[in-house]
Amino acid sequence: MRSIAEVRAAMTAPGQLFEMDEVEIRGVRTRVWKNAPPTLRDVLEISRLHGDAPFLVYEDDRLSFAEHYAEAAAFARLLIGRYGVRKGDRVAIAMRNYPEWSVAFFGAAAAGAVVVPLNAWWSAGELEYGLRDSGAAVLVADRQRAERLAGVLPSLDLAALVVRADGPPPPGTEAFEDVLGDTGDPAAASLPDLALDPEDEATIFYTSGTTGRSKGALGTHRNITTNPVSLAYGMLSAGVRAGGELEELSRPQRRVTLLSVPFFHATGCHSVLVSSALQGGTVVLMYKWDVDKALRLIERERVTGFGGVPTMAWQVLTSPDFDKYDTSSLTSVSYGGAPAPPTLVDKIKNRLPQRVPGNGYGLTETSSVTTYNAGVNYLEHPDSVGPPVAVCDVKVVDPAGDELPTGEVGELLIKGPNVIKGYWNKPEATAQAIVDGWFHSGDLARLDADGFVYIVDRAKDMLIRGGENIYCAEVEAALYEHPAVADCGVIGVPHEVLGEEVGAVVRLRPGASATAAELQEFLADRIAAFKIPAHVWFRADELPRNPGGKLLKTRLRAELIG
Repeated sequence: MRSIAEVRAAMTAPGQLFEMDEVEIRGVRTRVWKNAPPTLRDVLEISRLHGDAPFLVYEDDRLSFAEHYAEAAAFARLLIGRYGVRKGDRVAIAMRNYPEWSVAFFGAAAAGAVVVPLNAWWSAGELEYGLRDSGAAVLVADRQRAERLAGVLPSLDLAALVVRADGPPPPGTEAFEDVLGDTGDPAAASLPDLALDPEDEATIFYTSGTTGRSKGALGTHRNITTNPVSLAYGMLSAGVRAGGELEELSRPQRRVTLLSVPFFHATGCHSVLVSSALQGGTVVLMYKWDVDKALRLIERERVTGFGGVPTMAWQVLTSPDFDKYDTSSLTSVSYGGAPAPPTLVDKIKNRLPQRVPGNGYGLTETSSVTTYNAGVNYLEHPDSVGPPVAVCDVKVVDPAGDELPTGEVGELLIKGPNVIKGYWNKPEATAQAIVDGWFHSGDLARLDADGFVYIVDRAKDMLIRGGENIYCAEVEAALYEHPAVADCGVIGVPHEVLGEEVGAVVRLRPGASATAAELQEFLADRIAAFKIPAHVWFRADELPRNPGGKLLKTRLRAELIG
């Protein structure tokens, strides 16, 4: 078995698919993928080559790559010609995962605009905040979001287009389909004449806001087009390490991805949408996440890969109806965005023999993928998120910023072409988060001798009980081993003497039963006594999560503790 370093050297050698170059980005020398598309406009142009193959599937609607290109090109011309959008102007998107989301995204990017994907779960006030904060000139929304904003749209200086209006659009808006009109012969479509650079600003993705007011993560074209190459490197490197030949492993394979997270999430946009556009993969969309619907779509569309956050993979694989559907088309199950319980690997082995899972680590601020763990790497290190991809550097530091030895826990710092330019209109937050090209993730992690990264927890979620550090992810992983536990979250409970005690919120599987005492007894053989939850709450409904699938522990604390 080759080492991680040997694999990296072989895959990035001159002339190889993953050859690297070095450029200066904001004063910092940075490794970049030599063969990455320079801009999102280039990704759109490449996607056109996939022709009549299906790109986006939603319910009974199917949009080919050629049709998608024609609509995106028409929208780009519309933005410039009708709405006067210039390079650097902001175009916001607020809608569920409809095909029009992708049309608006790629069309706006190809027109030189900065695309602002807003959280479709936001309230009217939060949506208004995103529009005002970004200074959007144009908004593309679905009817539900447009109606939610009806009270404030007149006060916003922007043009509003509504997709799938199902009748007259709300006052002050226009129907997207009417304005776009007939795009004509896809073969005759063309993008407006415009020059873009890899370091031009391309996106503003708002952070999840689990710890406070959302900040706009300002990404460049290089940031987002780095990701599909990093993802491919992460997926293929394990095969090369196991003895495979890169040329054979990298041959195009038809991929059909069931999208289980929103497009306005970095995973949904960077890792699924942009990667699929570049590689010719089909993306199957869902109106909202539903386990039964997911299984039906896997069978109907012959889905080859799905995942999202670990909870979604767990829900599919533990569904009582799993065996009722044909899932033989699945070749991969991948996930990220939250710690994955090691028992998930065993569940995948049992339900999907011969399928090796994969996971990764990244943030909105790192344009999705930073590390990736798949194949033999995952089998060897199922509790890791993998080694960093070749263009990324990582290190673990103490509170003073000094690098820690291998194996010690500290804050994870990340450097690479995927690190965003900064936070929109927030220079102080940018200066605090990005220092000399290194992004301070706020995540607690450790590295092993082979360079594998282990995410221990969010720094703000770490509990200190009587002076002892307790990492929530460790307790959650142990709880997931109990056969009755479907979902769980660990939070800190104030204590007069100890400072904090461990609390756990648990949702049981349908038909299963367990008491707090039974769970505590179960954990006694798995984790230290001081880590065992002193408080256990059971919930019949789903635990609150943000659109990216991350547990909203601040909401849990507010609901249970106040």
